[in-house]
Amino acid sequence: MYINSLVNITSRAWALPILSNLHDGIPGRQATLLAATGAGRNAFAQSMEHLVRIGLLERNPGHGHPLRPEFRLTQTGVTAAAIANRVHKISSEKDQDLLRRSWTLPILTSLHKPSHFSEIKRSLQTITDRALSQTLKSLEERNWVHRGVDDAARPPRSIYQAINTGGAISKIIGPEIRCIPLQS
Repeated sequence: MYINSLVNITSRAWALPILSNLHDGIPGRQATLLAATGAGRNAFAQSMEHLVRIGLLERNPGHGHPLRPEFRLTQTGVTAAAIANRVHKISSEKDQDLLRRSWTLPILTSLHKPSHFSEIKRSLQTITDRALSQTLKSLEERNWVHRGVDDAARPPRSIYQAINTGGAISKIIGPEIRCIPLQS
């Protein structure tokens, strides 16, 4: 899976919990998934629609009522659901709000090795400086990322490293997500 795909998936708050629950065998019906994720109806519906649009979910033909359809994972969705499930298993219930934020997982993916701000930004081409800065601060407050100073660089620069739960998540998803090389 490419980092741009992960960024697209995490752009909806409930996409990863939905994928994780489907991987765990929760039936692909709205009521059961809604109860399993704890999402609000509108946000849940938007996340489901998004997952169908990007090709990770599809309607299960011949199952479900037209007003209460049943969904299943596509082939690509199976891979994404496995990653989402591993992330969900590592994190505690109190960490789920941080995982539902758009940039948390993509940033942790790029922190599989200590990185400078500019290196993280380069690997996440669509992130703004403000979004990156705010997410790094949130991750640092939660003790998922450690910010240190690289004294070897002139002038000294901040260097970020995933630690604790953030480090565990980074080790799981970092090797599976590939960055698209920049076009020259």
